[in-house]
Amino acid sequence: MSPKPLIAGVGMIPFAKPGKSEPWDVMGAQAARLAMADTDIPYQDIGQAFCGYVYADSTAGQSALYEVGLSGLPIINVNNNCATGSTALFLACQAVQSGAVDVALALGFEQMSPGALGFVFADRNSTMGRFMARVSDLPQAEPAPPPVALFFGGAGAEHQERFGTKAETFARFAVKARAHAANNPHALFRDPLTLEQVLGSPPLYGPLTRYQACAPTCGAAAAIVVSPAYARRKGLGGLIEVAGQRILFQSFHLPVLLGKRLTK
Repeated sequence: MSPKPLIAGVGMIPFAKPGKSEPWDVMGAQAARLAMADTDIPYQDIGQAFCGYVYADSTAGQSALYEVGLSGLPIINVNNNCATGSTALFLACQAVQSGAVDVALALGFEQMSPGALGFVFADRNSTMGRFMARVSDLPQAEPAPPPVALFFGGAGAEHQERFGTKAETFARFAVKARAHAANNPHALFRDPLTLEQVLGSPPLYGPLTRYQACAPTCGAAAAIVVSPAYARRKGLGGLIEVAGQRILFQSFHLPVLLGKRLTK
């Protein structure tokens, strides 16, 4: 493996509520152009692109990047639920560090609908089928929370049961995220939250409260990853080394829900 990859440029557009954003392909193209402008790397130098999204049709990445240019660039689409963005970045870094390319683009975009997350295809088995089958084993709550809140809240309750994790520990993630968002002019919610506000917001399931749940949001962001050799040749500055990356959570594949192992 070659030396660790470097992030040479990033691009991000303002995130918005559903119905308030540009179409997904327009957002994706904007973010890609911003990333290239951030580092002055031409589109023709990008060797591979990894485009992440969940709520779009197949080859949506091609539609977004065709708006940037038709260079024959290999475009790989990534759909991995909550791990989609980190997976696209992981693959871009892997392509550069392996020596397959000197420059790779990781692009993510999403155009969502209002309300709780739902299932798109009702005429076939759901990827969440095994989890939904276990939902009936969970203690019931009134009113019934959205299915995704059951998954995450149930996992949080299981973690508490097994390790004694405090509700405050989970809530601090929301506090931390809002602290970062307060410094990001493109974030949808920029008002800081206190630990008391997070814990005091309406409960959803288990330790999960409303301020710990993600609202449906539309936006796009991109990162350009380069090899150290390419950076030296081009005289690039202001680079960020990707020291390491590990994907722990993919496609809601949690190992347990309240002690009910999915392998049984």
